[in-house]
Amino acid sequence: MTESAGTPQASAAPTVSTPSGTASSPARLADDTAQGKTTIAASVVQKIAGIAAREISGVYAMGGGVSRAFGAIRERIPGGGTGAANIAGVAVEVGEKQAAIDLDIVVEYGASIVELARAVRRNVITAVERMTGLEVIEVNIAVNDIHLPEVDGQDDAPAVASARVE
Repeated sequence: MTESAGTPQASAAPTVSTPSGTASSPARLADDTAQGKTTIAASVVQKIAGIAAREISGVYAMGGGVSRAFGAIRERIPGGGTGAANIAGVAVEVGEKQAAIDLDIVVEYGASIVELARAVRRNVITAVERMTGLEVIEVNIAVNDIHLPEVDGQDDAPAVASARVE
């Protein structure tokens, strides 16, 4: 609510829901003072969350297989590698004071998934809250795959194997 000539008026509460991993308009009235106001776009929260998740050892990649493949193609297109829609594996819902974050990750083989998820969640919450002032109410983590080191040089096509039985 803002006061204008003694009459309370409802101010627009910019809220962006981005379940598909995209973000559009400014997401938050971060700082409303007499000197002006600051807004933080949902795409900023997405980028912070994505970077914070990747900082944790044991996170191989973000996103599922399809989103990673499209992301690799998008990065090769001029101008295609920018914007919130290109942050594979990160979806956010941002309100005036709170944020909810969903992450899709690929884990390195051998990592403790439970411990890794705790570390990712803690790092994402710390980074988003410190940089934006938003209260992070939840960070949901979906582990979509495990990266096997010996598969690095191979493509995603299934290997042709000899029949086990005749």
